Amino acid sequence: MKPAKLHYWILGWFFTALCCWCTSDTFIQSDIHPHAWKKLYFAHHWPVTVCKMNANDCHDPPEYWTIHGLWPDRAEDCNRTWHFNVTEIKDLLSDMRHYWPDVLHSSLNRTQFWKHEWDKHGTCAATLEVLNSQKKYFGKAIELYQHVDLNGCLLKAGIKPSSSYYKMTAIKETLTRFYGVTPKIQCLPPEEGEEAQTIGQIEFCFTKELQLVNCTAREGGSNVMHAHLKLGTSELSVCNDTLPTYYPSEVQNHK
Repeated sequence: MKPAKLHYWILGWFFTALCCWCTSDTFIQSDIHPHAWKKLYFAHHWPVTVCKMNANDCHDPPEYWTIHGLWPDRAEDCNRTWHFNVTEIKDLLSDMRHYWPDVLHSSLNRTQFWKHEWDKHGTCAATLEVLNSQKKYFGKAIELYQHVDLNGCLLKAGIKPSSSYYKMTAIKETLTRFYGVTPKIQCLPPEEGEEAQTIGQIEFCFTKELQLVNCTAREGGSNVMHAHLKLGTSELSVCNDTLPTYYPSEVQNHK
Protein backbone atom coordinates (compact mmCIF):
# COMPACT_ATOMS: atom_id res chain seq x y z
CA MET A 1 0.00 0.00 0.00
CA LYS A 2 1.40 3.41 -0.95
CA PRO A 3 2.19 5.84 1.90
CA ALA A 4 -0.53 8.30 0.87
CA LYS A 5 -3.19 5.60 0.69
CA LEU A 6 -1.97 4.12 3.95
CA HIS A 7 -2.22 7.54 5.54
CA TYR A 8 -5.85 8.02 4.42
CA TRP A 9 -6.72 4.44 5.42
CA ILE A 10 -5.35 5.02 8.93
CA LEU A 11 -7.25 8.31 9.20
CA GLY A 12 -10.45 6.63 8.00
CA TRP A 13 -10.05 3.79 10.46
CA PHE A 14 -9.34 6.24 13.29
CA PHE A 15 -12.45 8.37 12.66
CA THR A 16 -14.63 5.28 12.19
CA ALA A 17 -13.39 3.89 15.51
CA LEU A 18 -13.83 7.29 17.16
CA CYS A 19 -17.36 7.57 15.82
CA CYS A 20 -18.26 4.09 17.04
CA TRP A 21 -16.72 4.81 20.43
CA CYS A 22 -18.71 8.04 20.76
CA THR A 23 -21.92 6.39 19.67
CA SER A 24 -21.35 3.51 22.05
CA ASP A 25 -20.50 5.82 24.92
CA THR A 26 -23.54 7.97 24.28
CA PHE A 27 -25.74 4.88 24.28
CA ILE A 28 -24.23 3.68 27.52
CA GLN A 29 -24.58 7.06 29.18
CA SER A 30 -28.18 7.46 28.14
CA ASP A 31 -28.92 3.92 29.23
CA ILE A 32 -27.65 4.28 32.80
CA HIS A 33 -30.78 3.93 34.91
CA PRO A 34 -33.00 5.16 32.07
CA HIS A 35 -36.15 4.16 33.94
CA ALA A 36 -35.03 4.51 37.55
CA TRP A 37 -37.76 4.12 40.13
CA LYS A 38 -37.88 3.94 43.91
CA LYS A 39 -41.13 2.32 44.94
CA LEU A 40 -44.17 0.44 43.71
CA TYR A 41 -47.75 1.61 43.86
CA PHE A 42 -50.15 -1.29 44.24
CA ALA A 43 -53.57 0.04 43.27
CA HIS A 44 -56.96 -1.43 44.09
CA HIS A 45 -60.06 0.11 42.57
CA TRP A 46 -63.71 -0.14 43.54
CA PRO A 47 -65.51 -1.55 40.47
CA VAL A 48 -68.82 0.21 41.13
CA THR A 49 -67.09 3.59 41.12
CA VAL A 50 -65.19 2.68 37.97
CA CYS A 51 -68.51 1.86 36.33
CA LYS A 52 -69.98 5.11 37.57
CA MET A 53 -67.16 6.91 35.77
CA ASN A 54 -67.90 5.15 32.49
CA ALA A 55 -70.94 2.88 32.42
CA ASN A 56 -71.13 2.47 28.63
CA ASP A 57 -69.53 -0.96 28.59
CA CYS A 58 -69.67 -1.89 32.25
CA HIS A 59 -71.79 -4.87 33.26
CA ASP A 60 -72.21 -6.50 36.67
CA PRO A 61 -69.08 -5.14 38.35
CA PRO A 62 -67.58 -7.30 41.11
CA GLU A 63 -68.69 -6.40 44.60
CA TYR A 64 -65.16 -6.46 45.97
CA TRP A 65 -62.00 -4.42 45.49
CA THR A 66 -60.02 -5.59 42.46
CA ILE A 67 -56.49 -4.95 41.22
CA HIS A 68 -55.93 -1.93 39.03
CA GLY A 69 -52.19 -2.32 38.72
CA LEU A 70 -48.70 -2.65 40.17
CA TRP A 71 -46.85 0.50 39.13
CA PRO A 72 -43.26 1.61 39.59
CA ASP A 73 -43.09 5.34 40.21
CA ARG A 74 -41.21 7.51 37.70
CA ALA A 75 -41.22 4.96 34.91
CA GLU A 76 -43.52 3.89 32.07
CA ASP A 77 -43.19 1.87 28.84
CA CYS A 78 -39.65 0.74 29.59
CA ASN A 79 -39.31 -1.94 26.90
CA ARG A 80 -41.56 -1.67 23.88
CA THR A 81 -40.09 -4.84 22.37
CA TRP A 82 -41.09 -7.06 25.30
CA HIS A 83 -44.58 -7.95 24.14
CA PHE A 84 -47.31 -9.37 26.34
CA ASN A 85 -47.93 -13.07 25.83
CA VAL A 86 -50.93 -14.50 27.64
CA THR A 87 -49.58 -18.06 27.38
CA GLU A 88 -46.87 -17.08 29.86
CA ILE A 89 -49.52 -16.56 32.54
CA LYS A 90 -51.80 -19.45 31.60
CA ASP A 91 -51.37 -20.95 35.09
CA LEU A 92 -52.62 -17.68 36.61
CA LEU A 93 -55.67 -17.07 34.41
CA SER A 94 -58.26 -18.24 36.92
CA ASP A 95 -56.89 -15.91 39.60
CA MET A 96 -56.38 -13.11 37.08
CA ARG A 97 -60.02 -13.21 36.01
CA HIS A 98 -61.13 -13.03 39.62
CA TYR A 99 -58.67 -10.60 41.20
CA TRP A 100 -57.64 -8.53 38.17
CA PRO A 101 -60.68 -8.34 35.85
CA ASP A 102 -61.19 -5.74 33.17
CA VAL A 103 -64.10 -4.04 34.89
CA LEU A 104 -64.98 -1.81 31.95
CA HIS A 105 -64.81 -4.41 29.21
CA SER A 106 -66.04 -7.62 30.78
CA SER A 107 -67.65 -8.77 27.56
CA LEU A 108 -64.58 -8.21 25.36
CA ASN A 109 -61.06 -9.57 25.18
CA ARG A 110 -60.04 -9.56 28.83
CA THR A 111 -56.36 -9.75 28.01
CA GLN A 112 -56.18 -6.20 26.64
CA PHE A 113 -56.23 -4.73 30.14
CA TRP A 114 -53.40 -7.02 31.25
CA LYS A 115 -51.46 -6.24 28.08
CA HIS A 116 -51.75 -2.54 28.83
CA GLU A 117 -50.54 -3.02 32.40
CA TRP A 118 -47.59 -5.15 31.30
CA ASP A 119 -46.55 -2.81 28.48
CA LYS A 120 -46.81 0.33 30.56
CA HIS A 121 -45.75 -0.84 34.02
CA GLY A 122 -44.62 -4.46 34.03
CA THR A 123 -41.68 -3.85 31.69
CA CYS A 124 -40.42 -1.28 34.20
CA ALA A 125 -41.03 -3.38 37.30
CA ALA A 126 -39.01 -6.15 35.63
CA THR A 127 -35.78 -4.54 36.78
CA LEU A 128 -36.45 -6.43 40.02
CA GLU A 129 -35.56 -10.12 39.90
CA VAL A 130 -38.80 -11.09 41.63
CA LEU A 131 -40.77 -9.32 38.87
CA ASN A 132 -38.56 -10.01 35.85
CA SER A 133 -41.03 -12.08 33.82
CA GLN A 134 -44.69 -11.79 33.00
CA LYS A 135 -45.53 -14.75 35.19
CA LYS A 136 -43.55 -13.30 38.10
CA TYR A 137 -45.03 -9.82 37.68
CA PHE A 138 -48.67 -10.86 37.57
CA GLY A 139 -48.17 -13.69 40.04
CA LYS A 140 -46.53 -11.38 42.60
CA ALA A 141 -49.34 -8.85 42.20
CA ILE A 142 -51.89 -11.54 43.01
CA GLU A 143 -49.79 -12.64 45.97
CA LEU A 144 -49.64 -9.05 47.27
CA TYR A 145 -53.39 -8.68 46.78
CA GLN A 146 -54.06 -11.74 48.91
CA HIS A 147 -51.54 -10.62 51.52
CA VAL A 148 -52.96 -7.09 51.80
CA ASP A 149 -56.57 -8.38 51.85
CA LEU A 150 -58.12 -4.92 51.60
CA ASN A 151 -61.63 -6.36 51.41
CA GLY A 152 -61.14 -8.25 54.66
CA CYS A 153 -59.64 -5.25 56.41
CA LEU A 154 -62.54 -2.96 55.58
CA LEU A 155 -65.15 -5.55 56.49
CA LYS A 156 -63.51 -6.21 59.86
CA ALA A 157 -63.69 -2.48 60.56
CA GLY A 158 -67.37 -2.35 59.60
CA ILE A 159 -66.63 -0.27 56.50
CA LYS A 160 -68.76 -1.61 53.70
CA PRO A 161 -70.82 -0.30 50.77
CA SER A 162 -73.69 1.71 52.15
CA SER A 163 -76.16 4.49 51.41
CA SER A 164 -74.71 6.31 54.42
CA TYR A 165 -71.63 8.47 54.27
CA TYR A 166 -68.28 7.83 55.93
CA LYS A 167 -65.68 10.25 57.21
CA MET A 168 -62.54 10.03 55.12
CA THR A 169 -60.41 10.53 58.22
CA ALA A 170 -62.04 7.44 59.78
CA ILE A 171 -61.24 5.33 56.69
CA LYS A 172 -57.64 6.57 56.68
CA GLU A 173 -57.20 5.91 60.38
CA THR A 174 -58.58 2.38 60.00
CA LEU A 175 -56.20 1.53 57.15
CA THR A 176 -53.19 3.12 58.83
CA ARG A 177 -53.87 1.30 62.08
CA PHE A 178 -54.34 -2.04 60.30
CA TYR A 179 -51.35 -1.86 57.95
CA GLY A 180 -48.99 0.38 59.89
CA VAL A 181 -48.56 2.68 56.89
CA THR A 182 -50.64 5.36 55.20
CA PRO A 183 -52.03 4.42 51.78
CA LYS A 184 -53.11 6.85 49.09
CA ILE A 185 -56.90 7.09 48.71
CA GLN A 186 -58.53 8.60 45.63
CA CYS A 187 -62.10 9.71 45.10
CA LEU A 188 -64.47 11.10 42.51
CA PRO A 189 -65.22 14.71 43.50
CA PRO A 190 -68.86 15.55 44.28
CA GLU A 191 -71.10 15.97 41.27
CA GLU A 192 -72.92 19.24 40.85
CA GLY A 193 -75.50 19.64 43.57
CA GLU A 194 -73.98 16.88 45.75
CA GLU A 195 -71.91 17.18 48.90
CA ALA A 196 -70.18 13.81 49.03
CA GLN A 197 -67.16 12.47 47.20
CA THR A 198 -67.10 8.83 46.05
CA ILE A 199 -64.25 6.53 47.01
CA GLY A 200 -62.70 4.91 43.95
CA GLN A 201 -59.11 3.77 44.45
CA ILE A 202 -56.77 2.79 47.28
CA GLU A 203 -53.05 2.49 46.61
CA PHE A 204 -50.50 0.80 48.84
CA CYS A 205 -46.82 1.55 48.43
CA PHE A 206 -44.01 -0.99 48.56
CA THR A 207 -40.24 -0.64 48.59
CA LYS A 208 -38.10 -2.57 46.13
CA GLU A 209 -37.82 -5.19 48.88
CA LEU A 210 -41.63 -5.43 48.75
CA GLN A 211 -42.08 -3.98 52.21
CA LEU A 212 -45.04 -1.70 52.88
CA VAL A 213 -44.15 1.99 53.14
CA ASN A 214 -46.12 5.22 53.46
CA CYS A 215 -47.52 6.60 50.21
CA THR A 216 -48.09 10.08 51.58
CA ALA A 217 -44.56 11.48 51.44
CA ARG A 218 -43.57 12.27 47.88
CA GLU A 219 -39.90 12.87 47.27
CA GLY A 220 -38.95 16.18 45.71
CA GLY A 221 -39.22 16.04 41.96
CA SER A 222 -41.09 12.77 41.94
CA ASN A 223 -43.35 12.42 38.96
CA VAL A 224 -45.97 9.79 39.68
CA MET A 225 -47.36 9.51 36.19
CA HIS A 226 -50.22 7.24 37.12
CA ALA A 227 -51.54 9.43 39.93
CA HIS A 228 -54.95 9.88 38.35
CA LEU A 229 -57.47 7.59 36.73
CA LYS A 230 -59.50 9.38 34.08
CA LEU A 231 -62.43 7.89 32.22
CA GLY A 232 -64.27 10.23 29.92
CA THR A 233 -64.80 13.49 31.80
CA SER A 234 -64.59 11.87 35.24
CA GLU A 235 -61.31 11.80 37.09
CA LEU A 236 -60.11 10.44 40.42
CA SER A 237 -57.97 12.60 42.65
CA VAL A 238 -56.72 12.45 46.23
CA CYS A 239 -59.71 12.43 48.56
CA ASN A 240 -60.66 15.50 50.56
CA ASP A 241 -60.44 14.78 54.30
CA THR A 242 -63.27 17.18 55.11
CA LEU A 243 -65.91 15.93 52.67
CA PRO A 244 -68.36 13.13 53.48
CA THR A 245 -67.41 10.01 51.54
CA TYR A 246 -69.71 7.68 49.70
CA TYR A 247 -68.77 4.00 49.37
CA PRO A 248 -71.38 2.92 46.80
CA SER A 249 -72.94 -0.48 46.43
CA GLU A 250 -73.72 -2.06 43.07
CA VAL A 251 -77.47 -2.05 43.70
CA GLN A 252 -77.65 1.63 44.51
CA ASN A 253 -75.33 3.00 41.87
CA HIS A 254 -75.05 0.63 38.96
CA LYS A 255 -77.80 0.88 36.38
